[in-house]
Amino acid sequence: MLRTFLSRQLTKFEKQWTYDAGYLRELLALSPWALIKFQLVSSLGQTPGAPPEARAAVGIVGTMAEDCGPCTQISVDMASAGGVDPKVLRAILAGDREAMGPSAALGYDFAHAVLERRLMDADELRDEIVSRWGQKAVVALGLTLTTARMYPTLKYALGHGKACSRVVVAGEAAPLKLAA
Repeated sequence: MLRTFLSRQLTKFEKQWTYDAGYLRELLALSPWALIKFQLVSSLGQTPGAPPEARAAVGIVGTMAEDCGPCTQISVDMASAGGVDPKVLRAILAGDREAMGPSAALGYDFAHAVLERRLMDADELRDEIVSRWGQKAVVALGLTLTTARMYPTLKYALGHGKACSRVVVAGEAAPLKLAA
């Protein structure tokens, strides 16, 4: 019964986001409780407290650190559904700090500093985030960054990773600035 319920939820998720959740179905087949725990932990990425543009930038940077295909696409789609302007999303994907605006640029820079372990830069950016939006924003962005990496990491670990693919924003292909 639990497997049936969770399978229906995955089907709904796949249809809503046009996303292949085969790796999550594999997890479900092996252990419904593992899937539930994974989803509970990943829901921490929805912790409120930071502007949507900053959260989108952090989430996309985190996802792109692990993936340049379907997981990046769903991150973009979810940010778009959350109201983030397509121009901002294209700029984040392209690494165009000027075009993404100040909130997204701060999130983008913070995510890169954390992922690249540039600790002094991360400290300065964290202070800026606290100054602009408060300590809750740091927590929200930190959890967003952490959970953004979970899905592609699990996907690749289970052997379901895909090669890089085109990412679309508002019906148009978007350029990607991939990490060196």
